[in-house]
Amino acid sequence: MTDPIADYLTRVRNAIKAQHRVVEVPASNLKKEITKILFEKGYILNYKFVEEGVQGTIKIALKYDPVNKVNAIKKLERVSTPGLRRYTGYKDMPRVLNGLGIAILSTSKGVMTDKEARELKIGGEVLCYIY
Repeated sequence: MTDPIADYLTRVRNAIKAQHRVVEVPASNLKKEITKILFEKGYILNYKFVEEGVQGTIKIALKYDPVNKVNAIKKLERVSTPGLRRYTGYKDMPRVLNGLGIAILSTSKGVMTDKEARELKIGGEVLCYIY
């Protein structure tokens, strides 16, 4: 697999379109950090790290509106790819949907959202947009 982050986002996107309640993805430290951010920001209901086998898996419980069956995540978009890395400074930080969505960045201080990176005045690689 050449791009594990794109695979992670695609698995979540496909589970949302199929209206699954739970999706399993292969685990890595970067994917675990992205999952924690999605939970903290309210885009997913819950998550669980299963440590079995060589790699382990992440079980993600997706969040739906009970009345309309609409998911909390409208769009997952990969920005930086292995073939073309996208970096940004804190002054040029992208705003997703004018601040309603989040951009997830990989910085020297760890994986964080665009708002946290702006507050700490550090830039990094823009991994994805979520809204």
